[in-house]
Parts: sequence; structure tokens; C-alpha cells
Amino acid sequence: MADPRGFLKLDRELPKRRPVDVRIMDWNEVYEDFEDDKLRAQAGRCMDCGIPFCHNGCPLGNLIPEWNDLVWRDDWRVASERLHATNNFPEFTGRLCPAPCETACVLAINQPAVTIKQVEVSIIDKAWESGWVSPQPPARQSGKTVAVVGSGPAGLAAAQQLARAGHTVAVYERDDRIGGLLRYGIPEFKMEKHHLDRRLRQMEAEGVRFRPGVDIGVDISADDLRARYDAVVLAVGATQARDLPVPGRGLTGIYQAMEYLPPANRVVAGDFEHSAIDVKGKHVVIIGGGDTGADCLGTAHRQGAASIAQLEIMPTPPDTRPGNQPWPTYPMTYRVSSAHEEGGDRVFAVSTQEFLDDGSGRLKGLQIVEVEMTDAGFQPVAGSERVLPADFVFLAMGFTGVEEGDWISQLGVALDERGNLSRSDDYASNVPGVFVAGDAGRGQSLIVWAIAEGRAAAASVDEYLSGSTNLPAPIPASARQVTV
Repeated sequence: MADPRGFLKLDRELPKRRPVDVRIMDWNEVYEDFEDDKLRAQAGRCMDCGIPFCHNGCPLGNLIPEWNDLVWRDDWRVASERLHATNNFPEFTGRLCPAPCETACVLAINQPAVTIKQVEVSIIDKAWESGWVSPQPPARQSGKTVAVVGSGPAGLAAAQQLARAGHTVAVYERDDRIGGLLRYGIPEFKMEKHHLDRRLRQMEAEGVRFRPGVDIGVDISADDLRARYDAVVLAVGATQARDLPVPGRGLTGIYQAMEYLPPANRVVAGDFEHSAIDVKGKHVVIIGGGDTGADCLGTAHRQGAASIAQLEIMPTPPDTRPGNQPWPTYPMTYRVSSAHEEGGDRVFAVSTQEFLDDGSGRLKGLQIVEVEMTDAGFQPVAGSERVLPADFVFLAMGFTGVEEGDWISQLGVALDERGNLSRSDDYASNVPGVFVAGDAGRGQSLIVWAIAEGRAAAASVDEYLSGSTNLPAPIPASARQVTV
């Protein structure tokens, strides 16, 4: 194990966030550097438990106690190898994952958890800086070809694994750049895009071919796709946004979160000088209290909104783990992200009744009402109605399944009762040679599940093409969902 008394001697410590008045003036990541000595000391708090429940919390099965020990011993290169043994993209998860591993940490039973996520991202950042991350092309080619549709974390993980197994892999993406929601859905202040770009360069050097700007079912028919490739992996995500059909929904100024976030990212990328949806000097309301809502919040801060309110229908979460969410489950507690720290009002236990018209077809506000949870669902509290002024409303209420499109009927893939692509435990759809990975089959979920499913689906595809596989054994597609 690492320091045998580390958890007794040291408190949990994380890097400081840059001052709010500084960071909202740019789009750079919010955290300051963290010294190696401090990081090593934090890794030393790991107890190397007899049963490491952090593994239970992590769908990837990361070897957390091993790389904590290696960091504490200052063996960063081997720590990087251990990290990559289970995770293709630790620089993504180390920045974007909500860290269910930490809430499952045995130390978290009665003390602050080990800073697992910070150790992870520090290992991979040092590995890139030290030149330890290099392409791993296959020793020989199999002669088999695979198309991966979708370039989010599930699609990229499947593509990298299959390319390393010797198959010729092409990744298709309907957007003009590769990366899916990593590219256009995640703001720069959470993950700067150079982290994505250098990983894509590694994959290209390993033989993966990227085909951005190609919409399957439109630019290429499903029949043509299947004729060109020996297998197809559908990793298109669950991008059908949940809507809010209340009076006034058609007013100008109401947008889905994924209509708002991509243009802001494109401004940072240099595509535009200004976003088509710019809230500078405007009153903004965000409906939805999750991570996507927080992304909208941080983006609105950086655009200079006059005021921002974030609404959530659920009651205010408790500060400590509720009794009905015992360790090692992921508890629904009150959390303050970097975007929340930057300002704005958080309003819990309210529901939107109506969007209000300024008389010209444009939004001027919304009427909300307080709600309480009953056995019959959320019920309005009489006399609690009030109006919030709003020039813009962003809907960040989650996603309901795969977007409808001609490609579904063209391929003949079946949907399940939740609107996701149906698949068996080996990730195979009802169409021979067509596999499903990530949110497209699981529904809206975590980045760690996406990467884990991409890796597992790749093993099933490799076995389908080759008769056997040396890729890591797949987790079944029906594996337990971690809800966050």
C-alpha cells in the first residue's frame, strides 16, 4: 500500500480554483496547478483496502489502489501504464467524470475520500508532458474493416481498441469535427480541446480513419455502409433532448442546452467572432439542475449575462449522505460546481407553468410555482406562483433516447421500450454484424460508462470478426446503471 498512516495524518486537499473574477474573463480550465509533492501525499491516503470498493464505483474497473501506490512511490510512468490498462482516455474522465469511485471509497465511510480523480488526471497529464503516451499500432492487420458511427467517448474507445486489434477502422461523425459532445457539448473551462486533439492524433497514428461531416442515412445509406464494412458499431449517443411543452414554448429566446453550448465552443475554436446565442447583458433562466445546466451557467457567466437563475424541480439536496443512500452508493447531496461558485441563483422545488410573451412573440419571462413531492407526484403549492424575468431560457433537463432518423429504418435496428437501440449482452443488435455501444443503448449516462461500453463492445466485435479476442473481457450490456 501507499503511506500506511497517510489517511490518519493528512486531510483531503484539492487544487485551488482560479479566482472567479479572473476565470470568467477567459475560457481556460478553472483549476490551478497542484504540486507533485502534494499530489503524492494525497495518493498516500489510499488504504489499499482488502476489498477496494472504489472498483465497484468505477465501471471501467480502474486499478485505483495500484496507481495510488505507484504515485506515492514516485513511479509515475508505471502508474500511467496501470491507468491505461483499463481506461483509454483518463484525461477525459479525470476532468469530466463525477467520480463515483470516490463516494465508494472505504475511507469515505467516515472521512473525506481519497482524491482519486485528481490523482488520475495528474498521472495522465504528466504522462503526456513526459512523452510516455505514444501510438500503439498493431503488429499485423486482420484484413477486416469496421465502421464506428459516432465519435463521442464510446465510439472513440471502441475505435481505438479495434484498431489496436488489427482491424481497419473508420469513425463517422455528422459534425464537422470529431469528438461528439466532448467537442461541442463540454465547455472549454471544463476541458480544453487540446486534450481531445492530441488523443485523436495518437489514434490516427494507430491507423484510425476519421470521417467528419458525414451523416449516416443521408450522405451514406445504411446499405452502402454495411456493404463497405465487415462490422458496424453504433455509438451515436442519446441526444434526443427532453422538452418542456408548456404554454409559450414556441416563443423566441427558448433553446435546448445543446443549441446553446455548441456555438459558444465554436467561438472559442475560432469559427465565429460571436455566438448566434449570446446572452451578454441579458436575463437568463436555466431549467435543469444537473451538469448540463451547470455548463450553461458557466457559459452564460463568461458571455456576461446580467442575471442567471437555475431552476430544479427536486427539493434542495442535503449536505450529507442521506440515510436511504448508504455507502458505497452515489449519494444525491448538495454540490457546488465551479460554475455555481461563479454566481447565479439556484432555485429548488419549482416548476414552470408558462413562458410569457412580450407581445411580439419573444420571451419576457416565465411563471413558476413551488412544488412539493407527494405520493401522486409533484404538486403545486397554492399561492406560490411568481414571475421570473427572462430574455433567454435554456432547457437542460436531460435526454430521452436516440434521435430519430432514416438511418434507423434503413439499418433495421430495433428500439427498446425506453427509446434506446436494443442490444444483447454482447452488444449485438438484432441486425447481424451491427453492434451498439454507449448511451445509444444504455440511455443518458456517465462518460466512464461510455468508455467502458466502447471497450466491451470492441471485444465483442473482435470476437465476431476473428472468432476469439485478446481484448479485455466485456462487461455485459445489461450491467448495473450508476445513477448520478
